[in-house]
Order: sequence, then structure tokens, then C-alpha cells
Amino acid sequence: MLRISNISYSVEGRPLFEEASAVIPDGHKVGLVGRNGAGKTTLFKIIRGELALDGGDFSLPSRAKIGGVAQEVPSSSTSLLDTVLAADTERASLLAEAETATDPTRIADVQTRLADIDAWSAEGRAASILKGLGFDDAEQQMPCSDFSGGWRMRVALAAVLFAQPDLLLLDEPTNYLDLEGALWLEAYLGKYPHTVIIISHDRGLLNRAVGAILHLEDRKLTLYQGPYDQFARQRAEQRAVQAAMAKKQQARRDHMQAFVDRFKAKASKAKQAQSRLKMIEKMDMIASPEQAAKRVFTFPEPEELSPPIISIEGGAVGYTDTPVLSRLNLRIDQDDRIALLGKNGQGKSTLSKLLSGRLNLMGGKSVQSNKLRIGFFAQHQVEELNVDDTPLQHMISARPGVMPSKLRAQLAGFGLGPDQAETEVGRLSGGQKARLSLLLATLDAPHLLILDEPTNHLDIESREALVEALTAYSGAVILVSHDMHLLSMVADRLWLVSNGTVTPYDDDLEAYRKMLLTVEKPGSKQSKKTAEPKPKRPSRDALLALKSETRKSEARVEKLNEMREKLAKKLADPALYEDAKSGELEVWNRKYAEVMEALERAEALWMTALEKLEKAEAA
Repeated sequence: MLRISNISYSVEGRPLFEEASAVIPDGHKVGLVGRNGAGKTTLFKIIRGELALDGGDFSLPSRAKIGGVAQEVPSSSTSLLDTVLAADTERASLLAEAETATDPTRIADVQTRLADIDAWSAEGRAASILKGLGFDDAEQQMPCSDFSGGWRMRVALAAVLFAQPDLLLLDEPTNYLDLEGALWLEAYLGKYPHTVIIISHDRGLLNRAVGAILHLEDRKLTLYQGPYDQFARQRAEQRAVQAAMAKKQQARRDHMQAFVDRFKAKASKAKQAQSRLKMIEKMDMIASPEQAAKRVFTFPEPEELSPPIISIEGGAVGYTDTPVLSRLNLRIDQDDRIALLGKNGQGKSTLSKLLSGRLNLMGGKSVQSNKLRIGFFAQHQVEELNVDDTPLQHMISARPGVMPSKLRAQLAGFGLGPDQAETEVGRLSGGQKARLSLLLATLDAPHLLILDEPTNHLDIESREALVEALTAYSGAVILVSHDMHLLSMVADRLWLVSNGTVTPYDDDLEAYRKMLLTVEKPGSKQSKKTAEPKPKRPSRDALLALKSETRKSEARVEKLNEMREKLAKKLADPALYEDAKSGELEVWNRKYAEVMEALERAEALWMTALEKLEKAEAA
């Protein structure tokens, strides 16, 4: 259990935490959310012991291991697989000792411990994690120095997942993953055996991989049970109540102030006016909930072109003399919203470069509108901004001769206000840099906007604003993103980039997600195996016993689900969080954790009983 008790911490006199407290039970998967700059990453540093608190403390069980991805793995000659295996320091130490130990008792102890930690299956587990994050068998044997920084970040993530710390801290882990890797991580974290805290702005991840939300707001921490959408509903309800209370209190204050203003100079009413003035001064005003800053994106509107704006027949594209994609028969109209699906390395970036004019066709025919303007945004462009120039200077360079006032207005249309416009890019947040790059990519009012991972570094409010802007935009949009929520809200056509070509994907995103998470698919190899003898059909009594066990298991699951819903309702009550020191919140959190653990076991038993019954009935 992680217990955070009344912690306080300031940076250059600015308080980030003031007597903040929270309790996270063992095994919980928690999403840490809050506005950019609120102190989420700082909290991770405090938990890891990298920063000293001004007050309060936090506690973990003795000998509990904390793990996270601080930076990419070094560029070295060590293979990816060996790099990940080395992350389990206990296993590495025991294997080294097993080679040199001579004392029979110690040898026995080492071998017993190696068996306890399942050391002999470690290579298979490490390979499985690397494969899930996008590395095939051949790449796992290659040295780290063969891969770029982004790919080495994946290796670092694989290493910490393999080490299985008791408390896993992940800060925006999907920022350097593609859609396939992000979906694999979601599934993996759902089965992770220990406590996980994730800083993320990926709504899909926060809905599918976590069971609670730790909200950092106004220098306090509040734990909400349930995924992100449930948290968002609870917050909206709380803010509505708070807004109503603030409105009533302000009306009362205004009424008393009007009396004071009217009668303070009148002798007969002076005492009453003074009395009301003192009442106004003593009033503990309820702060009206601050509305999330409207983090708008205002895309310029292009003129309408005749369809199609791009048409490709029998196209092939690649590098030097080697085609990456061929048999391309594609059409794009100005009202299209297209998401590119496909595993990493299949050619999504190559297709984006072809459509944006950065690559030419090697074969086939391409026709596009004469007046077509194309905007292109890729994550690397954010890193290529001049860190010494301000956003306004970037705009002046892109639009020489345009009045600075107009350029400032365009910056404001992308959420970069007067202060950010005059701040050096090197001092801006990642989200502000991404906004500037998106603005520069759309200055010419493109008819086609190609976006490659546009949501990295954007917070949830900014992602929702981007969804709104893209929905209202009158040009075509092509998206490459690991953000399933963005794709589901914007895209109305899906293209699958696979097997050296591009084809329409006729199913929906949920079907694609399930397909990616299918570990094993039936294939020809299975059919070639020697057919096993058909098992003997079980007796009638045996079938009745299996059915009885299945019914009991199902009833157990239903009962535990009812208990879970009651506890979730209790934990959703704001009154429970008003007196965090009473210990009641900790009791209810512990009960919820116990029920969830029991529910997981009951569901596993139910599934086992169902499988046995299905096999018996099929025999």
C-alpha cells in the first residue's frame, strides 16, 4: 500500500502540494491526472526519493521496489533481449553467483530462489514483452546502438515491465508507442500483478487499463474509483453543485453589498450598514469552479475543390529502387476523415510522405487538384523548432510582412496567449510546442491535413479541443495515432497498411483492437497436426455436476458484482473525502480492493467451469 500523508512541496516559492494525502491499496491500477504543470511528474520524483518534501511523508511496505522509465536505454553493443534480462537485477546476480558458488548449502539456496522467481522462463517472458512493443525476433538480437532514441525508450519500458517492481510509475508511456504497442500495453497492464500509477492523457488507456483515478487539483490529491469516464461524470456533477452554491452565496453577498452602498451614508441606517459590511468581510466565499481554459484550435478554412483532390491508380512508392507499397488504388475527397492502421514498419509513414509530396511515385498514375494545398504535421517537427526563438518570431519568419497583431491573433487561436507568444520555445511545455507546430502546418489553409501522432504532449482538454476542430474543419484529414479516442471521434474511413499495400478496413476500430489483442490465431499449422482421439463423452451425472458448478460460479460472480457496485457508489460520495483523516476512506478503499480481488478469482473459476462444461457437451 502506498500512503501519502499531508505532503507539502514548493518550487521557487510556488506551492505544488499543500497537505495532500492519498492511499492507494496494493494491486490497484491508478491513472494520475491533472492539468499540465500541476505537479504530476514532480509527485513521481517525490515517491522515487529524488526530491525532498517540505512537509509530510509517504510510506511503502519495507523492501518494496519502485520502478519507472526515466530515460532511454544507452546506445550500446548489448542486444535488446539481454538489456531487458539485465533489468531483473536479482536474477542476474543469482545466475552469476550460481556460476561461482562452491558451498553446497548456498548452491541449494541459490537454485531454490531461481526456481521461486521463475528464472528459467525469463528469456521467454522478456521476448514476449519486446514483441508486444514492436520488436520481432531478429531485432531482439540486435544491439541497442542500432536503434533510435524513440525505439530505445521502448526497450527501457520493456525492461521495467520485465523487472516487475512492486510499484510501477509510468509517465506518458504511450507517447513513444504506435497504436499496436499502446493497445498491447493496455492489455499487459490489466494483468500486471502489482500496483501501477500512470500519468496519461490517453482517454482510452485511462478507461481500459486503470480502475481508479488520482486527481491532482488545487495542490490536493483525491482518489476516485472507476475509469476516467466515470471520474469525468463525478467531477461534472461536483462542479455543478459547487457552481450553484457559489452562485447563491454571491447573490446573498451582492444583496448585502447593495444595502451597504445604499445606506452607509444615512445616519439612521449606519449601524445596520456597518453590520452587513462586517458580515461580508467574514464570509468564507465558495470559489466558483474554474472552467477549464478553452484550449481551442482554430484551423483556417480552405476553399472547396472539385473531387477527388487526390487519385492514385496502380501506384508504387518506396526508397531508391525498393518499393515499400505497391498496388495502390486510392481516392481522397475533401470531406474525408481517414485513419491509417497497420503495424509499425508496414509503411504508414511512407504513405504519408507520398500523399504530402515528400516522396514521388515509382510507378502507376497519380492525379491531384491543381490548387491543392497540403499541411503535414509529424512529431519530429516539434523537436525541430528553434528553441531560442519565440512563437511570434516563428510566425514572422513564416509570414514576413504580416502585421504582428494579426500573427498574435493566430497564435491565440491555437491557445498561445500573449505570454506564450513572447516566450522562448525552449521554455514552453511540450503541449505548447505541439500547438505551435500545428499552427505552422495549417497556416496555408490546407485542403488536406496529414497528422502523424498529433496528440503527444497534449492534455485531455487539448485533445478534446483538437477533436472539435477537426470535426468542424472543411478539409480532408489523414490521421496516424495511437489515441483510439481521437481516431474513433474523427475518422469515418479506415485504411489498413499491410502486406505491402493499402486496403479499406471495413470493420470498426473496436474489431481492429480485438484482432490485435488476439494472441493466437487458428492457422494451417494446426490443421496439419495429427488429429487427437475424440475424448469419451462424460456421463449424465458428470454433466449435471459441471452445470451445477457453473451455476454456482456465476451466482458467486453476480453477488460480488453487486457488492462492487455498492462499494463504488459509496466511494463516489464526495462526503467521504471531506474528512480524509478519519480513516473511513482507507477502510472503504481496502474493502473495495478485497472485493475486486475476490471478483477476479471468482470470474477465473467461472470461466474454467464454463470451459469444462463446453468441452463436455461438445464431446
